[in-house]
Amino acid sequence: MAERGKAGIGFFAKYLSLWVALCIALGVAIGHFLPGVPAFLGRFEYARVSIPVAILIWLMIYPMMLKVDFASVRNAGRKPKGLVITLVVNWLVKPFTMYLIAWFFLKVVFRTLIPGDLSTEYLAGAVLLGAAPCTAMVFVWSYLSGGDPGYTVVQVAVNDLVILFAFTPIVAFLLGVSDVRVPWDTLILSVVLFVVIPLGLGALTRANLVRRRGREWFEGVFIKRFEGITEAGLLLTLVILFAFQGRVILANPLAIALIAVPLVLQTYFIFFLGYGWARAWKVPYATAAPAALIGASNFFELAVAVAISLFGLSSGAALATVVGVLVEVPVMLSLVKIARATRSRFPVVTP
Repeated sequence: MAERGKAGIGFFAKYLSLWVALCIALGVAIGHFLPGVPAFLGRFEYARVSIPVAILIWLMIYPMMLKVDFASVRNAGRKPKGLVITLVVNWLVKPFTMYLIAWFFLKVVFRTLIPGDLSTEYLAGAVLLGAAPCTAMVFVWSYLSGGDPGYTVVQVAVNDLVILFAFTPIVAFLLGVSDVRVPWDTLILSVVLFVVIPLGLGALTRANLVRRRGREWFEGVFIKRFEGITEAGLLLTLVILFAFQGRVILANPLAIALIAVPLVLQTYFIFFLGYGWARAWKVPYATAAPAALIGASNFFELAVAVAISLFGLSSGAALATVVGVLVEVPVMLSLVKIARATRSRFPVVTP
């Protein structure tokens, strides 16, 4: 994994940031000039989860799941530091610092640019993002950064359990609303699609092929056949996501830029908080990277669904959650680069 970023899909992997920028531009252009394309893809949706996007995310996750050794999953409880960092940062820090940072910028710094009522809605959308740590894409970030796939599965699973009972009271407290309804269909479908199915298929594939062909062939030949699929899936996902929002982006450039400021700052803050804590605590890099990245990214399907349910499809809160979707991939890719560049500062083996 140490050379993952340099090998991967060769030329495309080497210039991944450039392809990301091009795919974002292509997606926006499609959404603006060919609105029938996102309209057609938007018909394939269930429980507010886009099926085309879900398929691409699944393709990104599956290669990582092939590398999950269930012995490492069973032994995760013996290495609790990564889980402690993830839980404390995600649930005791992130929602509240998101509120404070977003309030400061949307209500104070940008008060002359954003009307009061609209700034409150933007703030609500930011809080919904802050209270929903990532479920699906964190597997991609962990994979690209060289994280431990087995430990990442455990971290995601634990956070999904916490979401069940912590998301609603945190959102209700920070937003001062009492009628927060969690869209259980969205939550359950996301967990099944992005965790249960790829993990199960990856485990079955691994067990079957290791038994038939041996571990050396499986790790040295079979897994290498999937190199580049994660990056290719990521680029196609970007095209679709930005095509869905192409008209929104071009119609609200200033609003999107203003909302993006606190969201981006919060993302970097949460990452460096978790990452720095992991380094100070002497957590191995393969555990530290996903522990920090899972807090930095967001479960945007859940946030968008709740924003629409509480405030409406055309609300500022819904727009803010969409901005979270738009800025997440470029920002998270930059954090992956930072993590990989600093991996030598972490202990090589578990203390």
